[in-house]
Amino acid sequence: MNSGRSRNWMWADAVDLLDRVQRLHQQSFAPMRPSGGAIGWEPPADMLETDREVLVLVALPGVDLEQTEAFIEDGVLVVRGSRILPAELRTAKIHRLELPQGRFERRLPLPAGRYGAVARSSAHGCLLVTLHKTNGGQRA
Repeated sequence: MNSGRSRNWMWADAVDLLDRVQRLHQQSFAPMRPSGGAIGWEPPADMLETDREVLVLVALPGVDLEQTEAFIEDGVLVVRGSRILPAELRTAKIHRLELPQGRFERRLPLPAGRYGAVARSSAHGCLLVTLHKTNGGQRA
């Protein structure tokens, strides 16, 4: 076997192993819920602000909107829910399982201001949380 190919193969395996170790490390230091139950993972999120609202996109591909909740607690947007492996896949032979499963929670400090109701919708595999500013968009 060519030693150059052997090194490339070994390097690819080493990079793959480091990636798996990093994911396991992140999962082992999951944040704790105030009630004491462990949260399995935190989804990535984007937060954008306009004159009238704050929009938060939370990457949740494959998560049913009904399996989520979003609310404001002490100036922080809390988004939580669960990703459940579909029943038809539970007996399948798994070759790769990278999308996190189980309970998730994301806490995002909000820009100063007052907000009305928290609205949830789905957009391109993301949960879209819309927070309408009250008082004409004026900051508190």
